[in-house]
Amino acid sequence: MNTGAVFIYLAVMNVLGFAIFGYDKRRAMRRRWRVSEKKLLCVALLGGSIGAYIGMQVFRHKTRHWKFRVGIPGIILIQYGFMILKLIS
Repeated sequence: MNTGAVFIYLAVMNVLGFAIFGYDKRRAMRRRWRVSEKKLLCVALLGGSIGAYIGMQVFRHKTRHWKFRVGIPGIILIQYGFMILKLIS
């Protein structure tokens, strides 16, 4: 796969991960319809884990939920583990 395309994909997914946490926080503050936790985690799983983690910290959103407090860093570790395995093989 083209390295440039992978980089662009990951950049877009991380911006999306960051933005979706900010959007959901704003919706929560206004007591509006929210983004589902499943969608938030899905964006992280699809490559936006770093952006999602930064969004959690910047917006102070979902930081008390164990699913996110443990899940997002866990996703990051798994994704980086796969990247390291790919590099050494």
